[in-house]
Amino acid sequence: MATTITQKGQVTIPKRVRDALGLTPGTAVEFTADKEGNVTLQKAGGRARKPQRSDRFGAARGKADIKWPTDDLMALLRDES
Repeated sequence: MATTITQKGQVTIPKRVRDALGLTPGTAVEFTADKEGNVTLQKAGGRARKPQRSDRFGAARGKADIKWPTDDLMALLRDES
């Protein structure tokens, strides 16, 4: 399996290899090279920090300063005067 190095020095680990090693996003990996130039990839001892999932509601969560009774809020949202 051949892959190409990007301008930033990154490579994509083929899916067959990721599956065989159980690599998922956020998994730490370790590269080692021997004198002959052979490189080994393996899971690192611990796990890296999990990537943060984008939560479109996270920015607004917990921001309301006014406590509305449910009936009053629904009446306001439905424009029931």
